[in-house]
Amino acid sequence: MKTIFTTLLVLSATFCGRSHAADRPNILWLTSEDHGPEMGCYGDKLARTPHVDALAAKGMLFKRAWSTAPVCAPARTAIISGIYPSSSGGLHMRSMVSLPAEMKLYPQYLREAGYYCTNNSKTDYNVRSPRNLWDESSRNATWKNRAEGQPFFAVFNSTKSHESQIRTRPHKQITRPEDVRVPTYHPDTPEVRQDWAQYYDKVSEADADAGPRLAELAAAGLADDTIVFYYGDHGSGMPRSKRWPSNSGLRVPMVVYFPPKWENLAPKEYKPGGQSERLVSFVDLAPTVLSIAGIRPPEWMQGHAFAGPYQSKPQPYLFGQRGRMDERMDLVRSVTDGRYIYLRNYHPHVSQAQRVTYQFETPTTRVWHQLFTDGRTTQAQSLFWRVPKAVEELYDLQTDPDEVHNLADSPEHQAVLEKLRTALREHLACVRDICFLPEIELHARSAGSTPHELARDPATYPFEKILGAAELASNLDAGAVPTLAELLTDSDSAARYWGALGLLMRGPDAVKQETAALERALADESSAVRIVAAEALAAHGNPAARGRALDTLAAFAPPEKNGVLVSMSALAAIEAVGVKAASLHPAIAAMQPSGPSPDGRYNSYVPRLIANIVPAAKSGGNGESKAKAKSPRRTKTRP
Repeated sequence: MKTIFTTLLVLSATFCGRSHAADRPNILWLTSEDHGPEMGCYGDKLARTPHVDALAAKGMLFKRAWSTAPVCAPARTAIISGIYPSSSGGLHMRSMVSLPAEMKLYPQYLREAGYYCTNNSKTDYNVRSPRNLWDESSRNATWKNRAEGQPFFAVFNSTKSHESQIRTRPHKQITRPEDVRVPTYHPDTPEVRQDWAQYYDKVSEADADAGPRLAELAAAGLADDTIVFYYGDHGSGMPRSKRWPSNSGLRVPMVVYFPPKWENLAPKEYKPGGQSERLVSFVDLAPTVLSIAGIRPPEWMQGHAFAGPYQSKPQPYLFGQRGRMDERMDLVRSVTDGRYIYLRNYHPHVSQAQRVTYQFETPTTRVWHQLFTDGRTTQAQSLFWRVPKAVEELYDLQTDPDEVHNLADSPEHQAVLEKLRTALREHLACVRDICFLPEIELHARSAGSTPHELARDPATYPFEKILGAAELASNLDAGAVPTLAELLTDSDSAARYWGALGLLMRGPDAVKQETAALERALADESSAVRIVAAEALAAHGNPAARGRALDTLAAFAPPEKNGVLVSMSALAAIEAVGVKAASLHPAIAAMQPSGPSPDGRYNSYVPRLIANIVPAAKSGGNGESKAKAKSPRRTKTRP
C-alpha cells in the first residue's frame, strides 16, 4: 500500500510539473566551436553562412557578445553555472572543482520546472556536475524523446569549426587564400592565408550543421513554439584569438529568434531583423534561459538575464579572464565598455603566446614564431611573442579593431584607462576572484569545502591583501623591490608567493639585491613560494645560490612524489631557466610522468612539459644535447 501511495505521489508531481510547464516555450541552443563573428549576418562578405544569416534576418543579433574566457572549458563553465570561472575556481583549463551544495546548474532548475533537457553532446565543464544533470547527454540526444506535450530545452553543438579542423590536411579548399584579410598581428604568408581560408570553410560547415536542426524543428510543427539561440563558444581557433582574452579571443556571434507567440519574452530592444547594442556575456546565459522559462534566477548567479520576465537593464561592461592554458600558467583580466578594451597582465614575464603544445600544432603558430625568432616580424606581429608584455593594455576597437596600438600611455586616454581600470578592480572584488591564489594553494586551501566558499572567507582568503600583492608584484616598478622582499615575510603564503614572483619578474638586479631573502624562501612551508624563489635564483642568482635553487626544483619535479600540480610548477620553472638547469635534464628525461592530481584531466600536462625540456624524452632518449641547443631560443622569447 505504501509503495502504491508513493507511486501515485510521484506520478502526480510529474503530471503537475508538466502541466505547469506546458504553457512555456521550447528553447533550442545551436552552438559551435572556435569561431568569432566571421559570418554574413555580421557583415563579413567572405563568409558563407546562409542558415544563421536567415535566422538573424527574422530574429536579432547581438553586436557585442563576449565569452567569459577565450577557450572552451572555462567558457562552458560560465554558461552552465551562471558565475564567472574566476569566482568558482573553475578557470584553469581542464581543472575540476566543486560548487557549494546549494548551487545548482541551470539544467537542474529547468528539469525541476518540467522541461525535458538534452545536450548533444559536449560537456567539458571545469566544475563537477551531477550524473542526472541532463535527461540525455550524448551524440544521439534529441528533444524528440520527450513526453507528449512536454516543453524541451535542447543543445546541439557543432565541432566542425574547432581549432583542430583549421590545420587538418588534406582539405578541399573553397575559400581562396588570396581573398582573406590577414589581421595586422599575423604575418602575411601562404601558411597563414591557408589557415584563415580553411577557417572560413569550417565556419561554413558549422553553419551547415545548424540547417538540419532548424529544418527538423519546422517539420515537426514546432518552429512557432521554439525560441532559438545560435552562438560560438569563443573567438576563432587561430592564434591570438583562442586563448587570449582580448576582443579577438572573446567576441562571439550570438543570434536569437523569438517567434511571434513568444516575443513578449524577448529582450526589450528586440526587433525582427534587428541588431542589439546590449553588452551580453556568457555568464548571462544561465539566468536568461531560466528567466525565459519563468524561473527567477537565484541571487547568487553573477550574470544578468537579458530576456524573459526577469530580464535586467543592460550592463555597462563585459569582463574576460585567462588562467592556466593547458600546461602554461598565466593570469590576465580584461574589460570592455564596447568601444575600448583594457587588459591587465599579472604575469608580464610570460608572452601572450607561451609554448602551449596544442597551439603549436597550427601551421600559423609555427611559421609566426620562426619569423619572430629570425627577427622578421613587424612591431604589431611581435607583440604576441615579446616579453615582458605590457602591464596594462588599452585599445580603441573603433579605430584599431586588431588591437595592436596600445593606448595605455596615451595622455589623451588616461580618463578612459582609469575608468576601465577601476571597473575591472571593482569586478574582481565583487566576484571574489579566487585565482590570485597559485593553483596549488587553491586546491589545498579549499580542501573539505569549495573554492567559491573559500573566496568568501576573509580568514582563509584575505582578498584585498592578495590582490594588492599581485598588483605590486606585476607593475614592474623597480622601486618596489624592498616592499616585495618584505612580502616574503608575510603571514599569508599567497602574499609571499607574489613577493617572490615580483622579484623574479624584475630580473637579475632585483634578485641580486634580495638574494638573501629569496634563499630564506627556499625553506618556506609553501611549495609554491619555494618553486618561484628557486626559479629566480636559478635564473639570476650567484653560483652557490643557483645550486641550492636547482636542488629545490629537482626535489619538486617528480610528480609521483609531489603530485601533478607541484610537478607542473617545478617543471615550468626548470624550462624557463633554460641551459642553466641543464644538469637536471637527464633526470627529467627518465622521470615517471604521472602522479596524484585533482582530476585525470591533468594527465597530459607533465608529459608535455618534460618533452619541451628534453625533446628526445618522447622517444626514450635522454635528449640533453637537443635541450641545450633549443633552450636559449625559448629563454630569449619566453613563449
